[in-house]
Amino acid sequence: MASVQGMVPAIYAVRTSRSLFYSANSASSIASLVSVSAPRENGRRGLVSRRFGGISETRVCRAMVQQAVQGAPATYAKEMERLSAKESLLLAFKDSGGFEALVTGKTTEMQNIDVNERITGLERLNPTPRPTTSPYLEGQWKLDWFGTGNPGSLAARFLFQIFPSALANLSKVDVVIKDSYAKLIVNLKLVNSVESKIVLTSRLSVEGPLRLKEEYVEAVVESPQVIEESLPEQLKGAFGQAVNTAQQLPVPIKDAISTGFRIPLNGSFQRMLMISYLDEEILIMRDTAGIPVVLTRLDPSPSSIPEPSPEYES
Repeated sequence: MASVQGMVPAIYAVRTSRSLFYSANSASSIASLVSVSAPRENGRRGLVSRRFGGISETRVCRAMVQQAVQGAPATYAKEMERLSAKESLLLAFKDSGGFEALVTGKTTEMQNIDVNERITGLERLNPTPRPTTSPYLEGQWKLDWFGTGNPGSLAARFLFQIFPSALANLSKVDVVIKDSYAKLIVNLKLVNSVESKIVLTSRLSVEGPLRLKEEYVEAVVESPQVIEESLPEQLKGAFGQAVNTAQQLPVPIKDAISTGFRIPLNGSFQRMLMISYLDEEILIMRDTAGIPVVLTRLDPSPSSIPEPSPEYES
């Protein structure tokens, strides 16, 4: 009796009284169970039913069909659970007061616990097994949440303890990831009329399917931009004098002011990160202390393309 492996078309399992067809995923399993009877008169061989350990092939095939049919609803249910968890997390951000309440320390302990609980619930539904090499990682992101022990949160709260919100305001923090580099863009507003940016550039090295090493390369304090319409009356005179003084400065100094103040870091500071969740809209990372950072995408998500082969550093 010869094996039927490779003789049956790769379609869904359908059993009749004389034939057996099965899917490609179950081909290797059934081929080891089913064999071919003696040839018929027309030279074709017919499939016959056999029993293995008291279980007929009919029952085996029926169980495999039921498992295949039940797989689609299970996948759908898991996807609905993930989408619901995402929506729940975004609503928790809003209920806690958003980014402004977070950086000014106005979120309550219960709100922090609620957000962290929803972050953990979403992380266990991560749909991207290798986020460090996923095309979804690159793009423009907005910082929505960082844990209480994060260095950024400590710096922001220290800033607002010194300066009232009427004088200094951290309006938003964006992150741009492209070609193994990340740019952290901190947007500051002073007295509601002077806007400035601090740009921190870092190099990202893939060290595993979930792990990244971040090495800081350079920090730039860009020249502030003044919104004259929003400038208080008592400061307009001083602003006019400062503009006149700046125009009299030597050209090299004016160029340096216009391009911003650069601080080379040359990788002197670095840290390890783990991507615990990534999809086309949300990115969650944790540092070595386990403190989460949650970002939401600003630019359109990339099209679904195959992920590149992982190349990890030891």
